[in-house]
Formats: sequence, C-alpha cells, structure tokens
Amino acid sequence: MKIDYGKNGLELSLEPSWNVTVLRPKEQKRLVDPITRIREAIKNPLESESLYDMIKFKKDLNRICVVVSDSTRPVPSNIILEALVKELNEYGIQDNQILILIATGLHRPSREDELERILGNDLKDRLKTIDHVASDKNSLKYLGNTIDDVPIYINKYYCESDLKILTGYVEPHFFFGFSGGRKALVPGIAGKVTIQANHSAKNIASRNSRFGIYKNNIMHINAIEIAKLVGVDFAINTCINEKHEIVKVAAGNFEKVHEELVDYQLKHIFEEIKEPYDIIVCGNGGYPLDLNLYQAVKSMAIGEIAVKKGGTIISVNECAEGIGIGQEKFKELIFSRMNPKILYDKILKREIVAPDQWEIQILSRILMKAEIIIVSSLNENEIGNIGLKYAKTVEDGIKMVLKKADLNAKVLILPNGPQILPILK
Repeated sequence: MKIDYGKNGLELSLEPSWNVTVLRPKEQKRLVDPITRIREAIKNPLESESLYDMIKFKKDLNRICVVVSDSTRPVPSNIILEALVKELNEYGIQDNQILILIATGLHRPSREDELERILGNDLKDRLKTIDHVASDKNSLKYLGNTIDDVPIYINKYYCESDLKILTGYVEPHFFFGFSGGRKALVPGIAGKVTIQANHSAKNIASRNSRFGIYKNNIMHINAIEIAKLVGVDFAINTCINEKHEIVKVAAGNFEKVHEELVDYQLKHIFEEIKEPYDIIVCGNGGYPLDLNLYQAVKSMAIGEIAVKKGGTIISVNECAEGIGIGQEKFKELIFSRMNPKILYDKILKREIVAPDQWEIQILSRILMKAEIIIVSSLNENEIGNIGLKYAKTVEDGIKMVLKKADLNAKVLILPNGPQILPILK
C-alpha cells in the first residue's frame, strides 16, 4: 500500500501476519469545473450582499485586499484566485487595485516557486503580492484588546483596504478545531503578540482545543471577535480531498461559509472506532503539509486520538526542510534533554515562553501518552533527545514495537493525514 509522503508518496510492504487495519477517506469527488463553481458561489453568496453590489455601491474603492494561505497549506489558492479575479475584472476592478496578502502567521516568507503555486504563473506577474510579517510592528495596526484580553494587532494593509476578502480551506485542525474562515486573520495576518496571546499555553491545554471542536474553543471565540471588529466583507473557502482537489466551495458571510464547510467535514472526515490501537501509522497528508518536523506534530496529534496509553505513534512525514526553517526555539527545546512531563509543566507555568510554543507543548503532551517513532528524510541525530525515536522505514518501526509487544498488537494505518480522523465511540 501507499501512504502520503512528500510529493510522491511512500510504498509500504506489510507482513501478512500483522494485525493491520487501514482507514481510508470516504470518496469525495472533485468538482469537474472548479473555476465555474467558485464563480457561481461568488454570485450566490451565503447570507451576504453580493460582491458585485458591494463594489457597485462602494464609494472611492481604491484597494481590495485578498488574503490567501501560505505555502505550508495545500489549498489550491491559484484556482480560487483565478475565479475571483475574473469576477472582479468583470465588475470593473483593475489588477492594480488588488493586493494579495499571504497569511504566513509566524511562518517564513514565501519562495519564488511557492508564489507560482499559490497564485499561478499568470496572476503572479499581474498582481501585487506581499507576505505578512507578524514581527514587523510597522506593518501592523493596534485595535484594542478582546474580552479575553488578547491584544489585537492586524496587518495594516488589510485594515486600511476598502474591501476585505478572505480565502482558504476548511479541514480539522489539531487545536483550533477546524481551519479556514477566521483563521486567515488569526493567526494568518495577526501580529506576533496577538498570535502568542491567543495561542497561549493555557488555551492550548484546554480540552476544547482539539480536532473537530470549535464552538467552545476559546481560540476560535477570540478569532471570531477579532474578525468582527476588523471586518470581513466576503469569504471564499473550499474543502479538498486527499489529492488536494476541490470537492466543495462556499462564499459569502465568513461565519456562514465556515459553518457550511464544517458541517460537510463532520459528515465526511470523522470515523468511529470501537477501541484504541497499539500502533498508529499516520502522516500529515504529504507535501506541503509534511515539509518539516515542526509541522509533523499535527500528524502525531492525529495518532494521539486513537492510540492506547503507552502505545506507539509512527509519524511518517518527509521533512524536506528538516526541523523547520526559522524554528530555532523548537529545535532548541527538542534537544533540551528534558523529560516531556517536565517540559510540558514548564510551558504551562510560563517558565518557558517561546515563539510557537504550542507545537512543543502538544508534542510533549503526546509523548506523555505514547511513544513516537519518526520516519522521515531526517537522520537519527536530527530528531532531538526528549524522547522521539527513529526508524528508517515504517516496516522497521512496526517491527521495533512488535519485538517488545504482543505479536498480535493492533495496527491502524491512516494513509491520508487529516482526510480521515478516527474517533473513539
């Protein structure tokens, strides 16, 4: 069988004697003509004034800001943008009135080849595009604090635009509940201080900060409050299948669009299992989600859902960029030799405060429950010393576990990342 890994996948050869279950996504057929379908969705928005009327009755419309996902996300932004720009051009909007703002959050800037993937060759040369820089105070605007006392810093180019459009895709997220919608703003184009306050150790530790939970998730609540304050005129979001093809699209009011696609995800992505497994084999769903070890923590959180206490998660991610470009603190902490429980407690007590602390917090939490074996392009000496283990292949990883466990240990393989999530009854 094959598991998503990098751009080409990874072939597995499973022993017939192993007690293996493979959980595959339900079939989600791609939209045959996604550009036409997106344009239809734009013309028939959910609980929103039409984009055409917004533009028609907007006085002194100089700049439209369109927020798109960064290079670590598999959303086909180029298709969404092609459809949207065609609509805008037909409404009399010129290319020089459109600004594409890439929602990098705290991630690195986009490379030239990634810009081509995000915008497509034609639009890359036509539209002005900038990367959000969360640490650049000069490019941020302060708008007060949320009810939860999160300081609100948002990209000033977005705030000062005459028409604000969010794009993205909706799938289960390991601590935000679901991606998409409001997440394009926070963390997408928020300031570093805002992101770290919203993604605090306390908020990450909540039982409501898990895959598929969002209505009672404080990070979701904060992000909605900020989005309403800053303003979102229009949103276009999609759902994709395991091949990263668009299967559903919605446009209009950003909350309604998100709810519509979350409902779709709830019907298609979650699969009940009767009991936890001894071994979980899972990845992030291949490129670009498995670019580095930092991002690979998301796949470990998938394994956490279904693994027995004391079981094993085999994390299968290519990690072509190593630990992660710009993730120096993450690297420092995975090489800290700290016991995962001590590391986790220090983060909760704010004895360790770091950029992107949530990733190491979640990793240490998972290590407190289960063994984690890394299968990637990394060498053994690159995976740190806080408990992560190394195997050259998935097969070697399974054999490592079976040597010290019941030979009939139950193995669950999730070959397509968050496209299918096991949920205990």
